[in-house]
Order: sequence, then structure tokens, then C-alpha cells
Amino acid sequence: MQSILFSVIACSVAILFGASFTAAPSSADDIVGVWKTGEGTAMVRIYKNGEKHQGKVVWLKEPNDPETGKPKVDKNHPEEASRTRPILGLINVWGFVYKEDNTWDDGNIYDPKNGSTYSCTIRMTSPNTLEVRGYIGVSLIGRTDVWTRQVAK
Repeated sequence: MQSILFSVIACSVAILFGASFTAAPSSADDIVGVWKTGEGTAMVRIYKNGEKHQGKVVWLKEPNDPETGKPKVDKNHPEEASRTRPILGLINVWGFVYKEDNTWDDGNIYDPKNGSTYSCTIRMTSPNTLEVRGYIGVSLIGRTDVWTRQVAK
């Protein structure tokens, strides 16, 4: 009888403590900050713009084009007029609305490597990790990149 009582008390304590250590409720602005892409070749600053979130490239591992020696430009953009705009400072994620459960949706992501724009969903899996999923049409067909929060020094 004592062991059953002890088990019930132990389970109750575990449930109480477990509940107190669950993730804190998320906020729409938890995504704000500087994030390094999965390849580690760029950093994107995500910030609030009106009621939505967007981000721009604020750092490149290789900021200059090896062919020209000049700052990299958006040479693969489908519109010829945009092919001379610099990658550094380029808004490459936009339109994100916080939904719930650490998820921002209804956004887009632009990949200057191929000049393509994709629908995008961002999910925060920890305070310092984002899963950024770009896709065409349905989110089942796409690619997820893991971004890491950068700490200001």
C-alpha cells in the first residue's frame, strides 16, 4: 500500500514540475533578431514591418563576387532591372504573420542563388533555432533549412 501511495505522490510531483518546465508561451516578436542560415554563408536580420515580419541580408561570408571582385549583386533575378541590386541589404524574407505554436506563415523567401521566390513557413523549435521551409504550392514539397540565432557582440 505504501509503494502505491509513494508512486501516486511521485507521479503527481513529476506532473507538477513537468508542467512548470514546459516552453513559455511564444510571442509574435520572438523571431526578431539576426539568424545565420544553415550553410553559414549569410545572416538575415528579421524585424517587424507593420503587422508582419520580414528580413534582410546583413552579412555574407563572401561579400564579393569572385569573378568581378566587386560586391555580390542579384545577378540571377528574373527581372533584368533588378540584377544590379546588391545582395547585402536585400530583403529576402517578407510577409510573415504569427499564427500560433511558434509558427510564422503566409510569407515568402527569395533565393538569390537561383533567382526564385518560394512560399515559406518559419517555425521556432527553440529560442535559438528556426526551421525555415520554402516550397512551391504545397508545403509537403519543399526544403527546410535550419537557422541559428546570432548573439550581438
